[in-house]
Amino acid sequence: MRSHLQPFMQYLSEDKGLSPSTLESYGRDISQFMDFADERGLSSPEDIKRSHIMLYLAAQRGAGRAAATVNRNTVSLRAFFHYLLRERLIGQDPTLDMDKIKPSSKPPMVLSVEEMDRLLNAPGDDTPQGRRDKAMLELLYATGIRVSELISLNVEDVHTEMKYVRCTGASGKERIVPIGTMAAESVARYTTDMRDKLLRGNLNEPALFLNSLGGRLTRQGFWKIIKKYAREAQIEQDITPHTLRHSFAAHLLEGGADLRSVQQMLGHSDISTTQIYSGIARKNMKEVYESHHPRAR
Repeated sequence: MRSHLQPFMQYLSEDKGLSPSTLESYGRDISQFMDFADERGLSSPEDIKRSHIMLYLAAQRGAGRAAATVNRNTVSLRAFFHYLLRERLIGQDPTLDMDKIKPSSKPPMVLSVEEMDRLLNAPGDDTPQGRRDKAMLELLYATGIRVSELISLNVEDVHTEMKYVRCTGASGKERIVPIGTMAAESVARYTTDMRDKLLRGNLNEPALFLNSLGGRLTRQGFWKIIKKYAREAQIEQDITPHTLRHSFAAHLLEGGADLRSVQQMLGHSDISTTQIYSGIARKNMKEVYESHHPRAR
């Protein structure tokens, strides 16, 4: 079965035009399923039955995986077995009509403006890493882009004088997102004074944000960075890189931004996805009213 993975990935890249980060997710999901199948002596695609896939997804849920993660695995496996059927490598698709599980209705976690200030001010300003980290955090909060989009940025994608970022979403669709003065200045100070110190002589590296070896920073690398600064900023919640995206959207709506504009900046294809932040904004406005209006108490 593993011999079919590379041709499948090539099909997704060349025929479907998926982004590198999406390809990475597909490859990881399917490889993990293959590990599961190998443990059960299922080496051929024809050996895989619907019951095996259901058992695998149930094991993921039992291990505490989020509904979104399990659903992404479902999508990856459906695409893989559809490809195998298309190539006539199997006679029947075991994932046919397989439904995704209903995600939790729990609202996304959002930091307060004061917490965001503490987080953004946590990185030091006197080292290349600190200047880089400050620029990344400011840019994430200023734009609401995904961490996969952040680390995919090249130097030429961020225009600090004109204050906009050009990024490519998971579907390969490009969008332009405005950035504020503070984010633009942070990126400019990093690229002008400190990025060259991280290059390690690799002058042809196009990536905007670099790791300690002079290559493109990874998602795992950024995950460790944000966890570090959350601790330093004494933020009690267990935040993730996506928390800044959630906070960006909620704070914009609290400030009076219209839902359609926020949808476009986030790159959501369906406005219903953006509407989850409206509830958070309404809740926070109610708290502000009750705390400050003289006749609310």
